[in-house]
Amino acid sequence: MNFYNKYILPKLINLVMSNVVVKKQRPDVVGQATGVVLEIGFGSGLNLPFYKNITKLYAVDPSRELYNLAKERIKKVSFPIEYLQVSAEKIPLADNSIDSVISTWTFCSIPNPEIALREIFRILKPNGKFIFIEHGKSDKNFIAKIQKLITPIWKLFTGGCHMDREIDKLINNAGFEIQKLEKFQQKFSFLTFLYKGIAITKK
Repeated sequence: MNFYNKYILPKLINLVMSNVVVKKQRPDVVGQATGVVLEIGFGSGLNLPFYKNITKLYAVDPSRELYNLAKERIKKVSFPIEYLQVSAEKIPLADNSIDSVISTWTFCSIPNPEIALREIFRILKPNGKFIFIEHGKSDKNFIAKIQKLITPIWKLFTGGCHMDREIDKLINNAGFEIQKLEKFQQKFSFLTFLYKGIAITKK
């Protein structure tokens, strides 16, 4: 891990993901989680204030530096948190052991999203919920072409962030049934197209 990725990028991610526009989306997404929850891309713990009815949180994130930024937020919650310093492609939990999985602006940067989604499907209980808000490929062809053009350079400075992934297609291909899905353009950036919804496991 180079100096930028270890010392600068975590603080930059924490700053960018703390902005008001992003924060407005968190309560509606995170508040739907119940029971034993796993959060993919826990980062600096920005979702913590919005959990309502959970009994335990597994916090998955390969970046110890980002997790260290969450320590003050962790002190303020009443539920137990277990940190798993792993990538989402290999989650060290048993099959059918999780009630809800949360992912907020994470799947853009997972190296192998197909594998990660299969892991999420595996650990979720039957009819378990995968609750997500992600950015990805725009439904406007012109913008999608710009996203594809920019991504190879963009990901070098943003922790591997891909702007052009088809999030709903990835979720469907992993075996989930999408129950609810909203697609919309983010107001502060014409290149940011959001996918927000809930998918369930049919096992």
